[in-house]
Amino acid sequence: MKKTKGSSFRFYATLFLSFLSFSFSRAFYLPGVAPRDFQKGDPLYVKVNKLSSTKTQLPYDYYYLNYCKPPKILNNAENLGEVLRGDRIENSVYTFQMLEDQPCKVGCRVKLDAESTKNFKEKIDDEYRANMILDNLPVAVLRQRRDGSQSTTYEHGFRVGFKGSYEGSKEEKYFIHNHLSFRVMYHRDQESDSARIVGFEVTPNSILHEYKEWDENNPQLTTCNKDTKNLIQSNTVPQEVEQGKEIVFTYDVSFKESEIKWASRWDTYLLMNDDQIHWFSIINSLMIVLFLSGM
Repeated sequence: MKKTKGSSFRFYATLFLSFLSFSFSRAFYLPGVAPRDFQKGDPLYVKVNKLSSTKTQLPYDYYYLNYCKPPKILNNAENLGEVLRGDRIENSVYTFQMLEDQPCKVGCRVKLDAESTKNFKEKIDDEYRANMILDNLPVAVLRQRRDGSQSTTYEHGFRVGFKGSYEGSKEEKYFIHNHLSFRVMYHRDQESDSARIVGFEVTPNSILHEYKEWDENNPQLTTCNKDTKNLIQSNTVPQEVEQGKEIVFTYDVSFKESEIKWASRWDTYLLMNDDQIHWFSIINSLMIVLFLSGM
């Protein structure tokens, strides 16, 4: 039996419409886009992203540096946009409990060898920033506006470290931000008493931690414990980056209620100002668009 052109057209049209209807039925939800409600005590898992710099434009994996690593590193990209941006999202050792402040938590202790010391110093020289994500919101550092305005602006991620000199010395040293003070902003639903995360801020600090005896299961620090009220004091010694030195990574977390609703939580992030224009990224994007248009 010979098929006519009309029957072939109807066959392919029916097949295309069936596939289209199936695609729409399966595409009503995009991972990472739908809001998530949290109750008090629910676990919150911080994910780490790539190391980025406006100075070199070359991204690196977060664990390229000798940071605290979980027992097993897993990729955790949740949506297509993260893949297209070239993000390298992985799990981390940073875990919180919703609406429960934690004054001081020890992440891990590492000893710097020659290679890790070199890597940290290079990334500090190139002004690299470490990026993290909580509930699909990137971590940000509060930034003071040059015009003196009181409006809130953010900077992407936090710097790996900084260069400075001790008092009375002209020799510059490298210091690492090994203590992170997180603040999670949330909006509470009065009807269900649940909360949604609307902001994720961090204040990085450099602290030379001290301890008497190291207990791997329950490390106790004299410079950071649950009873410490003011962790950062005027006489706090920063953590130097030098071969053979031990670095103890710590963090604390606090929660603050916000009037910002979940639908508007990206408004402040969209006002972020980078130090430099990413000309390399812009040119790269234009080249990709032209290439795809030509194809």
